[in-house]
Amino acid sequence: MERKMRTFAMILALGLCAPAAAQDLSAFKTGPVFEDFGPHAPVPDQDFAIPEETDLYIAFDAAKAAEDGRINRTIESAARFINMHNAAGVEPARIRVAVVVHGKATLDLLTDAKFAERELGEANATAAVIPQLLDMGVRIVLCGQSAAANGVTKEDLVPGVEMALSAMTAHAVLQRQGYTLNPF
Repeated sequence: MERKMRTFAMILALGLCAPAAAQDLSAFKTGPVFEDFGPHAPVPDQDFAIPEETDLYIAFDAAKAAEDGRINRTIESAARFINMHNAAGVEPARIRVAVVVHGKATLDLLTDAKFAERELGEANATAAVIPQLLDMGVRIVLCGQSAAANGVTKEDLVPGVEMALSAMTAHAVLQRQGYTLNPF
C-alpha cells in the first residue's frame, strides 16, 4: 500500500495525471479598487441579488502562510472581495473588511527588512500590498499570541497592522461590531 501511495505521489509530482477539468481564468481581472491584485470575474447572470441597503462587514481569517514570492491567499481574497463587490455596484462605504492573522501567516506581516533578516526571502509580497489595503480601510489585525510565539514585535510589522491580544479576541470584537466571518 505504501509503495502504491509513493508511486501515485510521484505521478502527480511529474504532472502525468491530467486534472479533471481545466479552469479558464481568462475572465478574471483586477480592479476597480486594487489594480494589481484581487482578481475576480464578472457574473452577468446572477440570480442572488445584493439588496441595495446591504452592508457587507466581513472578517477573513488568515492562518496559512503565503507561498514563496506570492501574496498571502487570504489577504488577497479580502482584496478580491472588495474589487468584485465594487465592480458589481456595491457602494464602497457599504463594504468593511478586516483580516485577522495568526499562526504561520504571522510572518507575512513582517516588513521587508525583518522578512530578509529572518532569511525568508528578499521581499515580502504580502507586505507590498498591505499599505494599499490599509488606505482603503481594510483592518489587518495580528494575533498577539502568534506574534509572541514567533518572536514578532509591533516594530517588526508593516506600519498600520494592528496587534490584538489574540485572534480569538479580534474575532469576538469584530463580531460585536457587525462583522461576519467569511468561511473561506
